[in-house]
Amino acid sequence: MNLRQLECFHAVAKHLNFTRAAGELNMAQPAVSIAVQKLEHALRLTLFNRQDKRISLTAEGERLLHHSRLILSQLRDARREMAELSGLERGEVSIGIPSMLGSYYFPPLLMAFKHRYPDLKLSVVEAGTRAIQQMLFSGELDLGIVVDHNLPDTLETHGFLEEEMIVCVNREHPFAQQPSVSVEAFFAEELALFKPGYFHREFIDQLCQAHQLHPQIAFETNLIPLTKSIVANGFAITTFLRMVIAGDSELVAIPFSNPVHLKLAIACKRGGYLSRANRAFLDFMLAQ
Repeated sequence: MNLRQLECFHAVAKHLNFTRAAGELNMAQPAVSIAVQKLEHALRLTLFNRQDKRISLTAEGERLLHHSRLILSQLRDARREMAELSGLERGEVSIGIPSMLGSYYFPPLLMAFKHRYPDLKLSVVEAGTRAIQQMLFSGELDLGIVVDHNLPDTLETHGFLEEEMIVCVNREHPFAQQPSVSVEAFFAEELALFKPGYFHREFIDQLCQAHQLHPQIAFETNLIPLTKSIVANGFAITTFLRMVIAGDSELVAIPFSNPVHLKLAIACKRGGYLSRANRAFLDFMLAQ
């Protein structure tokens, strides 16, 4: 087993497709197939089920995937640290940001950081908080924005923002004239919600569980402009961070009867390597 074979295996396991894996690795598809076959031969194990042009991991493949994530993550860290020591790279910040924060909180901060460090490259991935946690663990991301609640010990977190979650309705909705909205009244309405895996949806799921209620989901989308349009036209209501509708003339923000605030943190893999570029970004964020 060599590292190239392991990289090929990991890419195929990630995409469950040899062609897409080859594209990620900048290799010819037959070369990827041969590398995986040689790995299976060396290990005397079948790592993929191949049926009807579809592939899936075998139980043995699942076990190797766990190890490959750790090995390749450490390899990436070693390569980057050695590159920094030899002065071969100018630095890159790799960060995962949920769409709500990416659209309404981070743009000026990212521009300010780029102005301060013009030679550093910023690589921003939009994803839900659960996906961000997994990408931090696998080494696909160096930093990620998460809700600071029930996080695994594998993550090191630094709190940087606390923001209120509010009920969002249009100006003709009866809630618009109320000083606050109860959880029970909110869940009696048809809702436009993010898909599972995003902190917006986790917030809703936690409220439901705490009050033993069930949401009436009319629309499910991660597109914030679409959600705002749905609410503005009276087809449903939703929740947002207060910052999302600040200055929006068509929408009204009403607090919950028991106001809810989310604590947000910037996270990295505990014990993982952070480059000087990522440390500079972390220090910059905490200084804000």
